[in-house]
Amino acid sequence: MSHSDELLAQVAALPALPGVYRYFDAQGALLYVGKARHLKRRVSSYFTKNHGGTRIGHMVSKIARLETTVVRSEAEALLLENNLIKTLNPKFNILFRDDKSYPYLKITGTPGAHTRGDAPGQVFPRMAYYRGAVDKKHRYFGPYPSAWAVKESIQLLQKVFRLRTCEDTVFANRTRPCLLYQIKRCTGPCVDLISPEAYAVDVQNAEAMLRGETQELLQALEQRMMAHSEKLEFEQAAEVRNQIQALSRVLHQQSIEIADDKDVDILAVRVQGGRACVNLAMVRGGRHLGDRPYFPVHVEDAAAVFEEEGEETLGDGSSPRPVEAQVLEAFIAQHYIGVPVPPVLVTSVPVDRALMEALSDQAGLRVTAIHQPREQRRAWLDMAQKNADLQLARLLAEEGSQQARTRALAEALDLPPEDLDQLTIECFDISHTAGESTQASCVVFHHHKMQSSEYRRYKIEGITGGDDYAAMRQVLTRRYSKVAEAAREAGGIDFAAPPPPDTEAAAGAVKPKGVARLPDLVLIDGGKGQVGIAREVFTALGLDLTRIVGVEKGEGRKVGLEELVFADGREKIYLGKDSAALMLVAQIRDEAHRFAITGMRAARAKVRVGGGQLEEIPGVGPKKRARLLQRFGGVRGVAAASVEDLATVEGISRDLAEEIYRALR
Repeated sequence: MSHSDELLAQVAALPALPGVYRYFDAQGALLYVGKARHLKRRVSSYFTKNHGGTRIGHMVSKIARLETTVVRSEAEALLLENNLIKTLNPKFNILFRDDKSYPYLKITGTPGAHTRGDAPGQVFPRMAYYRGAVDKKHRYFGPYPSAWAVKESIQLLQKVFRLRTCEDTVFANRTRPCLLYQIKRCTGPCVDLISPEAYAVDVQNAEAMLRGETQELLQALEQRMMAHSEKLEFEQAAEVRNQIQALSRVLHQQSIEIADDKDVDILAVRVQGGRACVNLAMVRGGRHLGDRPYFPVHVEDAAAVFEEEGEETLGDGSSPRPVEAQVLEAFIAQHYIGVPVPPVLVTSVPVDRALMEALSDQAGLRVTAIHQPREQRRAWLDMAQKNADLQLARLLAEEGSQQARTRALAEALDLPPEDLDQLTIECFDISHTAGESTQASCVVFHHHKMQSSEYRRYKIEGITGGDDYAAMRQVLTRRYSKVAEAAREAGGIDFAAPPPPDTEAAAGAVKPKGVARLPDLVLIDGGKGQVGIAREVFTALGLDLTRIVGVEKGEGRKVGLEELVFADGREKIYLGKDSAALMLVAQIRDEAHRFAITGMRAARAKVRVGGGQLEEIPGVGPKKRARLLQRFGGVRGVAAASVEDLATVEGISRDLAEEIYRALR
């Protein structure tokens, strides 16, 4: 392999310092991000060794450009490396994609509000499920692994401390207690059935329970009960006794450990068949909150590169670490970039000491990794490991099933069996309501799964409302006219890259690179009529008719009785309701229908309630827009609301409320 003199000179001039290096190919795509204690020695090894036909050799042959960043220590290099991996998505690094942000349990307001004469909503804080950026105005507990875990915790606190969960607007307008008061899940602060001082005590106790201070909480409650008894305040003593009983039942039912462990993350890893799973279980406040699986990408490529890097990359003179350790360390380094880290990590494989030191520096507290735990920690780890095994087995089974479906469809339609990973299918559907807000959808399938980033919606205009044939003609023409034009210019259609998206429909979207490509199959949700329209469009554009397949409803439109209709004159075929090929066709067709329906409904809602006015306000996304419209009954209600009312909506800060107020006036 040969590299430019300029690149080799840059490598020779590298300093003998710790840092991070990045490799790029000739097109500017990032190949790999690595760290080194000694940049010059580390990077030079790639260009002086003979890697042969290995995966790392394949990567090195593509290197056209190098970038480096010098840092003060190996720990800084490690943190920077994983920040870059997470944000830049290089091909030859293990990458854990960002999941949705973790949910929290939020208690509104700040302590002492009942003594400052604050608004009633602040004097009587509420518990709420929350997902998003945290601020200092409220108190947050978590993170939790799932929404279910947050809601379960709220239910437990309702049973024991009976804090309110209603919105501030509902709270401020109540004239009598709600059902939650009747079933003893709320103390009725909305109608002054509890004093601010007594409610504040319940809030403090709830927070103590969330922090895992259960033993101290029980002792404090017992002391309060005895104090009331000594003063002959038997009703108040009975109330505290009921709280103690409810808390004891919760602790018993939830198997909460009254021990030293308050906050612990349990991490178990499993690698098999070129795929990996890291199962993260969370213990917060001594209570096991559940777990969540993570599946990294690029495992095989990254593991091969890491293995060939050998002892020098490890930095401790040991032999190359197993793939499980690489995967787990990549997860720890990437996952805790934006997530609070607990003081104890229980892991299924040993973790590099340098990583834990870097993590401790980043978090500002000492973080310890325990590989061979005992007693309760061992039980937690065994459970996490079992779940990792089950989740990876499920993933492999699903992927195997999808590959079998792709193969079955290729066989049923006499498609070439080679390289089924590249088999590309596009499916179209039309959706409208009595001719209103007509939209067409195009969904894309390849590499044995739906590719949501390549989906496109098309706004259909200039046709008679309800004319599905005209809508189908328009969307196919817009989608494939560019393919036909590129084919004419190139003297034939190139099958090496995905088709470019429609310019109008994909405004603002990232366009796939490469020349135009016609998919292997074009699925049309419809029978002979729709397929006839597709045949006319493809004939006019000079495209291959054999690629058009219609999905015709069977007798009585029953699922499983669909037949495939062809544009090139072949007889239609029935695959059978248990056919793996039909399952794939139905999966793609149903996804196109879902995508079209959601787009049509959104467009219709924008026309009917004026949602477009809110869309233009920076910081107001779909979820916040939906909450605003639901709370105030439409854009007119939002426009008529005061800044204070707007700020009571979940996720709407004071600054954003002021921005909305100005924008709608």
